[in-house]
Amino acid sequence: MQRLYDFIRRHPTGVDVFWAVFLLGLSGVSMVSGTYDTGREQIVAVPVMLGLSTVVALRRRAPEKMLLLAILVGVVQLVFDVRPGIGDFALLVITYTVATVGERWASRLALVCSLSAAALSQLRWEAEPGGSWPQVVFVTIIMTVPFVLAWVLGDSLRTRRAYFDQLEERAARLEREREAQSKVAVAAERARIARELHDVVAHNVSVMVVQADGAAYVMDAAPDQAKQALETISSTGRQALAEMRRLLGVLRTGDAPESGEYVPQPDVEQIEDLVAQVRQTGLTVDFKVEGTPRPLPSGVELTAYRVVQEALTNTRKHGGPDAGASVRLVYFDDGLGLLIEDDGRGAAHELYEDGGADGAGHGMIGMRERVGMVGGTLDAGPRPGGGFRISALLPLKPPG
Repeated sequence: MQRLYDFIRRHPTGVDVFWAVFLLGLSGVSMVSGTYDTGREQIVAVPVMLGLSTVVALRRRAPEKMLLLAILVGVVQLVFDVRPGIGDFALLVITYTVATVGERWASRLALVCSLSAAALSQLRWEAEPGGSWPQVVFVTIIMTVPFVLAWVLGDSLRTRRAYFDQLEERAARLEREREAQSKVAVAAERARIARELHDVVAHNVSVMVVQADGAAYVMDAAPDQAKQALETISSTGRQALAEMRRLLGVLRTGDAPESGEYVPQPDVEQIEDLVAQVRQTGLTVDFKVEGTPRPLPSGVELTAYRVVQEALTNTRKHGGPDAGASVRLVYFDDGLGLLIEDDGRGAAHELYEDGGADGAGHGMIGMRERVGMVGGTLDAGPRPGGGFRISALLPLKPPG
């Protein structure tokens, strides 16, 4: 039964042609049985039956044209006195079809014809000659009801299909929006991971390079200092590997969790340890905390840590020998202020202006993006009297 139903859905025109041939056969049998009396009526009935069968056969391929053909056939019947027969069932079928899938003008025209067809038929061929007017009106109403019901059923089905089409379109639009949001989220996550990797690699590798150079310089003269530098390199490398493993673990979805301890995100309290680590590389850093320390949102704490980390890394890379730095954390009622200054020679202009140029200055880009994500502001540039200054204000509440 399901196969038959699927076949009918795949071949709608073939099904219509079958019913058209069946209707034509019934009309032929009716004509042979003596429905039409005169020879002229029989001659005209043949094209009328063929026209009505064509209406049924092509009703779904060209509903508007078939409606006009049905109206033309009806006019021919009225003019040439061809009484309604079984073939006029096609008028009921085309009314339903046009109300379902036809244009709006065709649907309204079909409704008008449905309301007037029975009345015109009664005026041309009275069902019972000599009948009273109430009988004529009653018969007209009875003959009009099927056409009106066919039109109402078709129009209701049109409305239902339009509603389902609207639901499908809305679902497709929501799916596209969901995919777009997923792509934006993936891009944002990639940018975040890139910033994290840059901060980890730039800071820790620069520390390792400075310590390695120092160890090589004092290897013969001061073995103890060289040993201490190598230990610093080892601990810094392990710390860098741990942070990189944590970041890369975010990219592994669906894999089995690796054994080991998860490292928490850096926070404001670890800035003091960061400063101490930088001091071991030979850079003089003055660290001060003003205001009353208190718990901050995790995003603000991570941003503060990364800004200080990147600023001190830039001081080591661009400050030159004998450079010193200062780090100030100021707790306000509605935010956290950061001020990192150094007295070195400062970075090149293109590294901090307009977000960097020629592939350089990614650290400054990362800092600006981090501060912007938490709704803060950041200023970076040369300091009066020499050196470089970075100041940031991080609000306690996210933007919006």
